[in-house]
Amino acid sequence: MKNLKKILSVLCIAVTIYSCSKDSPEDPVDQEPSKSNVSISTSTNIVTEPSANGSFLVTLSKAVNASTKVNYTITGTATNSEDYETLSNSITIPANSLSGVIAINVLDDNISEDNETIIITLTSTDNDDVVVNSAKTATITISSNTESFTLTPEDTATYMVNPNATDETIALFYNLKTLSKTNFIVGQQDAFAGFYNNNTGDSDIKKTTGSDPGLLGSDFMFITDDNNDGTPANWFYQQEQIITGDAVEAYNKGMVNIFAWHLREPYEGDHFYTSEMTDFQKQNAFKSILPGGSNHDYYKDKLQVVADVANSMVGNDGKLVPFIFRPFHEFDGDWFWWGASWCTAQEFIELWRFTVEYLRDTLNVNNMLFAFSPDRSYSSEAQYLSRYPGDAYVDVLGMDNYGDLNNMGQSGVDSANQKLQIIDKLAKEKVKIAAFTETGYFVTPGENNPISGFYANNLYQTITNNDIEMAFMMFWTNSQNTYVTPVPSLSSASDFIEFTDKPKTLLQDELPDMYTLPN
Repeated sequence: MKNLKKILSVLCIAVTIYSCSKDSPEDPVDQEPSKSNVSISTSTNIVTEPSANGSFLVTLSKAVNASTKVNYTITGTATNSEDYETLSNSITIPANSLSGVIAINVLDDNISEDNETIIITLTSTDNDDVVVNSAKTATITISSNTESFTLTPEDTATYMVNPNATDETIALFYNLKTLSKTNFIVGQQDAFAGFYNNNTGDSDIKKTTGSDPGLLGSDFMFITDDNNDGTPANWFYQQEQIITGDAVEAYNKGMVNIFAWHLREPYEGDHFYTSEMTDFQKQNAFKSILPGGSNHDYYKDKLQVVADVANSMVGNDGKLVPFIFRPFHEFDGDWFWWGASWCTAQEFIELWRFTVEYLRDTLNVNNMLFAFSPDRSYSSEAQYLSRYPGDAYVDVLGMDNYGDLNNMGQSGVDSANQKLQIIDKLAKEKVKIAAFTETGYFVTPGENNPISGFYANNLYQTITNNDIEMAFMMFWTNSQNTYVTPVPSLSSASDFIEFTDKPKTLLQDELPDMYTLPN
């Protein structure tokens, strides 16, 4: 990622940048009146007898000036008043408030039994200004022990953002979650298109190990660029064809796909790094794409492009290609215009939820998992969750972390591992997939040297110490002068081979069937 800016600088020389007509910087950010949506999520997806309780959170997309009674039904295998303290069938959110809590206080019946579920479905409200949105159902499982909880194939969809996902997407969620107990998949961004010294052909990981990575990272950046006019002669459209073709190839090989999105700011459509943006753009870009904002329709057009791609990638088996979508990554920093310096936590959550709902419910994308991945700035669960949109909107809990592994020795390894421990714990409680979504150490020969034992010692310890469970990790891309994964001629190749030979690492040739649920 850190080399992406250099790549874009070269492209800007070769490609004439044309900016589509959008609102000028002088245009105000309009906020049109609309109804408030009410949704439900959970504080944790698993509670235990007798001491660990939980709650459902009923949330409005915006506050209203009158109290709102929200009615709901209770289903599931657990029994109201017997397995947990009595719940009514409604909750009242006070005027000018955004949320209310349905507390789940578990009762200990001293009986050893299988996992039981509490499922709450929002049905209606007594306020004409508040409507129930698509995230109307949430599930909490009562287990005798969080660590003993086992996800079953038949229950998998209930823990996903999209319970109506394709069979292959549900299988991907289940298999990633299950695989993380014993292994992690090794991936790389642009593995089929980014090569050290521009030495094309097999992926650089395959050149070194004999196998492709188990996960391919891609990006919607060029696909959603304003200059992509969809014609065969257009450079950006050509990149779209390469990117989607690589993703389909990865699926056909049994690999996992993940897409980031370096979305350009909406005023000129040129940049995503704030260091290259005007003060006006930095202060207003994010707010302008919120519902009611001056560039909201522009953002919906970009989501339409994402949906069109998602619904057009088809494998040799005739099935839509499932993939993990990772928008607004590293949102806790200030280097991207969606970072914490440029929007409030509530604004970030609002846009995340809109993005999920628009793709899933309006554009009917059913082959997508959603990944939440801050950078390494957090040191507690509360900090990690400070911009978390809720369990109903996230499938994968991730972290991007380069700094802790940038020649920081054992202290850096321990620091990175502690942060992954937080993700691991939350993923178990919430029945989500834990992942190390970006990492690596960038070596530019002549400028810096590889770190001795970086792969087999530092990185492997980071991902496996303290028995944490990570489904996958992803290296950033190799480029002409800089590598993150070594090719055979480099001195660190043996270290990398040792890393990929470790008991928990999986490359493409070692993957189980990721797209079929077990019987």
